[in-house]
Amino acid sequence: MAFDNLKQRMGGQDTVMPMEIAHNTLFTAKEKLELLNQLKADATVAAQEGRPIPVDSEDIDAAIAEVRQGVQDGVGADTVLRGDF
Repeated sequence: MAFDNLKQRMGGQDTVMPMEIAHNTLFTAKEKLELLNQLKADATVAAQEGRPIPVDSEDIDAAIAEVRQGVQDGVGADTVLRGDF
């Protein structure tokens, strides 16, 4: 099944939480970091424009750190798909 956007990939939720991205097995570590960095940039712009921010930048930083630690530990280089066990 092809996904059209991040919202659909995350199960249709309106707010994507950083740790949900960090723990999602459908993304590689590189994709997770790209998504988290984009989320951080979007949150920064929203804060500058005075719009409500659905996620805290500290949560995003913690998720980025967790993904990077996983890469150092050798986790998250590949996606896990059904049948890959």
